[in-house]
Amino acid sequence: MNNLTATIIQYNIAWEDKRANFRKIEELANRIDTTDLIVLPEMFSTGFSMNVSGMAEKMDGLSVNWMKQFSVEKNAAICGSLIIEENGKYYNRLLFVQPDGQVFWYDKRHLFTMGDEQTYYTPGNQRLIVEFRGFRILPLICYDLRFPVWSRNRNDFDLMIYVANWPAPRRKAWKTLLKARAIENQSYLVAANRTGTDANGIKYSGDSYTIDAKGKINRKLEKSKEGAISEKFSLESLHKFRQKFSVLNDADQFSLI
Repeated sequence: MNNLTATIIQYNIAWEDKRANFRKIEELANRIDTTDLIVLPEMFSTGFSMNVSGMAEKMDGLSVNWMKQFSVEKNAAICGSLIIEENGKYYNRLLFVQPDGQVFWYDKRHLFTMGDEQTYYTPGNQRLIVEFRGFRILPLICYDLRFPVWSRNRNDFDLMIYVANWPAPRRKAWKTLLKARAIENQSYLVAANRTGTDANGIKYSGDSYTIDAKGKINRKLEKSKEGAISEKFSLESLHKFRQKFSVLNDADQFSLI
């Protein structure tokens, strides 16, 4: 396919209430037309919780099964992170669930030490690139945004996704770094953040965006408001831009680990 439509769902995550969050997502998703991809915030079913023993689930748990059902219902891939337990370890795991039943995942590499995330979660060590409906997609999680080597485009992706619980006091950094990642990687970018205030008193402004490969914000969700936005991305336009201005051919080669 030459085009891919991506939709961002931005909302106030109900603290550690999975079913309430499912209902909210479904309500907001019903406002949009047909889409190929629905992107949800980080820890979309619980909020940024360190209550791993109470909130973690297996890969066949409640949230994963809901994602599978919702993907089939919408005939779209569903992307967002949640708390997963595996072999006695806990992960902030992003799932990319396709309507054909395939499930891909990425474990957050950069754990937010200032929020004590590393005490409860195990970091990942592998990037994920998913090929879906003609696009090569790199999904990443929140704090990963601050580490450009990890997101470096080696001519292997067309669209970057950042799912986040990015606090309102650092809004300027969020917007600036998102535009930088899109520009330096000559990639489309979709960024989904939450709104509201969590149980720890941390405030979130949303500021969810779609950004083109030149760093232009094309669509955005209103600050601190719940809602959904969609954008259609053109693979042909991206290829033409990369051919005309071939920055990626001159990029340095970095080691990921």
